Amino acid sequence: MAESLSAAFLLHRRSLMWSVMRIVRDPQTAEDLAQETYLRAARAAESGPIEHLEAFLYQTARNLALDHLRRQRTRGGVQVDGLNTEEIEKVPANSPTPEGVIIERERLNRFWQALSALPERAQTVVVLSRVEGWQNGQIASHLGVSERTVFNDLKLAMAHCRDAIRRLDEG
Repeated sequence: MAESLSAAFLLHRRSLMWSVMRIVRDPQTAEDLAQETYLRAARAAESGPIEHLEAFLYQTARNLALDHLRRQRTRGGVQVDGLNTEEIEKVPANSPTPEGVIIERERLNRFWQALSALPERAQTVVVLSRVEGWQNGQIASHLGVSERTVFNDLKLAMAHCRDAIRRLDEG
């Protein structure tokens, strides 16, 4: 579950940040709340599987953003363009539609299928880089290869996965 949570978060991270940004209107706060969304989801996943992971991520992000605004308001903090609490809560959730969830799930499945077709080292490089957040130098040391090899493996693997997803999107 941790692997699928990380992958889903990375896939939706930018969209989650924009959803939060629409509410809090501060890039740094949006980034912080997106990270908090991941942490909350990870804690929730420890107690059992999350059925609709994407929807859970978006709803958690929205709730965190609204909570942030409420805290700002009670502290006498930033006034949000004259909006009252009722108006803030009417900000539409940027949750994906059921069709969108299915499409994103298919894209994620296609990504993992494409990745599994690659040599083991390329798979490891992608997971360490994109899921775990390791730098190329760390990966190179861990695998006993040069940074250039890591760079090339990552470039080729991501191109392969991108092409597989593109074929799904086109067909």
